Amino acid sequence: MRPVLKSVLRNSPMPPRTPSRIVWLVVALAASAILSLSALGEEPSHSLELSRAARPWEFLSATGTRAGLFGNEAGRFEAWVYPLKILRDFHLRFHSRGLELPADSLARMLTVRPESSSILYASDTFTVRETFFVPVHESGAIILLEVDTSEPLEIEAAFHRDFQLEWPASLGGSYMNWDPNLRAFVFAEEQKKFAALIGSPTADDARGEYQTNYSASQENSFRLGVTKKGHETKAIVIAASSQNQPEAEAEYRRLSTSYDALLTESAEYYRAYLGRTVNLKLPDQELQQAYDWSRISMIQGLVTNPTLGTGLVAGYRTSGDGQRPGFAWFFGRDALWTGLGLDAAGDTATTRTALEFLSKYQREDGKITHEIAQSANFVPWFKDFPYAYAAADATPLFIIATNDYVTRSGDVGFAKEQWPHLWSAYQFLRSTYDAQGLPQNFGFGHGWVEGGPLLPVKTELYQSGVGAEALRALSSLAGAAGKEDVRADLANQFARQRSLLNQSFWSQTQNSFAFALDKNDKQVNITSVLATVPMWFGLLDEAKAQAVISQLARPDHQTDWGMRIISSQDPHYGPDGYHFGAVWPLFTGWASTGEYRYHRALPAYANLRANALLSLDGSLGHVTEVLSGDYYQPVGSSSPHQIWSAAMVVNPLLRGLLGLDVDTLNHRVTFSPHIPADWRFASVSNLNVGASTMDLEYSRTADSIQLVSHVAGKDECSLEFAPALSLRAQVTGAEINGRSVPFRIQANTVDQHVSVNVPACAGPTKLLIHLRNDFGVSIPANLPPLGAASQGLRIMSESWTPARDQLTLQVSGVAGRQYELGILNSTQIASLAGAELVHSDHDQDKVRVQFPAGVTGAYSDRQVTFHFAPYNGGTSVNGSE
Repeated sequence: MRPVLKSVLRNSPMPPRTPSRIVWLVVALAASAILSLSALGEEPSHSLELSRAARPWEFLSATGTRAGLFGNEAGRFEAWVYPLKILRDFHLRFHSRGLELPADSLARMLTVRPESSSILYASDTFTVRETFFVPVHESGAIILLEVDTSEPLEIEAAFHRDFQLEWPASLGGSYMNWDPNLRAFVFAEEQKKFAALIGSPTADDARGEYQTNYSASQENSFRLGVTKKGHETKAIVIAASSQNQPEAEAEYRRLSTSYDALLTESAEYYRAYLGRTVNLKLPDQELQQAYDWSRISMIQGLVTNPTLGTGLVAGYRTSGDGQRPGFAWFFGRDALWTGLGLDAAGDTATTRTALEFLSKYQREDGKITHEIAQSANFVPWFKDFPYAYAAADATPLFIIATNDYVTRSGDVGFAKEQWPHLWSAYQFLRSTYDAQGLPQNFGFGHGWVEGGPLLPVKTELYQSGVGAEALRALSSLAGAAGKEDVRADLANQFARQRSLLNQSFWSQTQNSFAFALDKNDKQVNITSVLATVPMWFGLLDEAKAQAVISQLARPDHQTDWGMRIISSQDPHYGPDGYHFGAVWPLFTGWASTGEYRYHRALPAYANLRANALLSLDGSLGHVTEVLSGDYYQPVGSSSPHQIWSAAMVVNPLLRGLLGLDVDTLNHRVTFSPHIPADWRFASVSNLNVGASTMDLEYSRTADSIQLVSHVAGKDECSLEFAPALSLRAQVTGAEINGRSVPFRIQANTVDQHVSVNVPACAGPTKLLIHLRNDFGVSIPANLPPLGAASQGLRIMSESWTPARDQLTLQVSGVAGRQYELGILNSTQIASLAGAELVHSDHDQDKVRVQFPAGVTGAYSDRQVTFHFAPYNGGTSVNGSE
């Protein structure tokens, strides 16, 4: 069951009571009405809500910067106040009419908002809505229980004490007692430094764990008092301190008396965050929702540790009876890839925080840290554990992410301040070069692949790609920091490295890039999605990149839910192979962004939408870490709320589909979109360029494209608008505010872009591009049922004849299935081969492709050829095709 997607403006952050089916109907009708307004173009609210039937096995969380609740939709949770784990297996029991009812058997509906997660439990005589909430900046959590009952009802809260530091440190012995004055269990340890509490203003009848020679119990519980009839709200509070017990008690009292205000404050925190970052209005409502939730998901990775500082963690899941909550500790490369998403969405401040955190723990030789556990200060983490600097790729990524931050924010002072760290990172990168000048993994740290049958190798294409891009990034940073003596040399090094990359890894026989070079400098001729990382940065030769994308778009690489790391036909492949077969949304985002960079919009959109839909399924609002390569099902060890996975909804949408590039250093914005053929509008607002803000409104008809830009603020900026058109399209003119202006045509093998420079003056500026003979195809992209194999259509290549009178698509689909492609300007089609044109009202004609029966679930290939009426060629002003 897909979630109900709502965009609701609430007067209060408290969830609505739902004591009857009538109220549920009213809420559903209201939500439907609001969605209808949104679809008509009304300004959306910045209050998000997702709701669906509860799935007891799915991950559910509530997070803040200092604490987190991690559990499942059955209502079983563990509680953390970093770096402490407080308890596990928290759950409720309901006592009514002499019965003891486990809450997990009554879980019916799930509702998530940025600030909270709620489960509705329902029986025939009562409902209880349990809302899990972690204040953004507090060292604790709150569980609110809204009761509606026609019979006397009492709620019991039970849990197992699990009072320990996060892996790998340990508290040793700890103890617990009940404090009747606080109405709370108090957790402590012998040194009396770490302390925690759980209780309620109405708690009573506490029962503690015990152990004797003849029986034992690890469960602790307390009751919340009887609700005789009607409505009542109760609260459970968790608080902790890494300093002393009085501080923990003070936090407990504050949360116990201020939870209404804190809930309102947290809801406003997320509303404000959405309001000050880049906003979109899209015709694809699911993509719209996914983008908004992914922004929330990324900022929820920001964590403050009381001894280490503030940085980005990698992700969240339950730890069970262990001490590792998913990847809820600080990772270098995770933070850096996420930083690119934060920059794209306009949150450069959080990227700066993450960069400062990583530079603080940079090794003396310049290497950037791979991971830092939240308990690192309590063990010799950086000396005796092998994880702190295990990866080689974090170092070049640090340089790349710093340049992206400085370029987008215009923060030249940061470039100057960080220059010693950047130069030190560059020196480490140079120390890894082999004889021909490629950065090595072997002996210096792993690249992307950390284990499995794809190893050992000397250097990955991935590692060499980010190493080359780091040189270009450092050259740019040198210019910003006034280091002209090294800027040109770094630029020359980059040019040599880029050429070397394309020569060393290209396999003529495989018509693809090798995954890596082995220890003898021989190519490891495995085609991998990792090749899309250098594509992201535009490093690969055009023709070579096109050949690789055509292979990666095949059904043995691309699934309905994203990209496998290698082909399912490769002998090394395993569907659950963490580094040799599984699907990572990270890979999918790399692929989508790289495919858009090389103008392959059809497979790129399928990959973008795969990631987006993951955020609306599974753990609602989150994108998981890794899924099976064979079936739409997360791998059992996957972290369900993975931060960089959310970034891989934001990056391919903003950097890829919309082609947004903000260069605040040069006061320039580039808007070079590949708008899907079935979209008629898209808008971008709150795009910050220094002290100015730009809004863009795009619309399209069969014979025109219009862009209205609005700029407000102190800084002047320029805008280059370069939308993608089909190679068949003719541009007959362009005008700004009614006056003709020059334009340029830039064509490639797949599409062409008409480029116009727009004076970004204050107030609305209207650009109109006149077209004829434009044409476009859009691809359907949806998730299959949970646990199913891939079913979607793959478009592997597009080729035009020189006369632009014929377009051939190489497609692959499942035996016996029928697919429909969206069409822009279907009147251009004279005839079709391999498909049929299906007419419909409202200019929404489709092309239907039918695959013959065959082996159940098996893919087969075919061609679809569009024949067009001939024309005499295109026209242009100040340019030519």
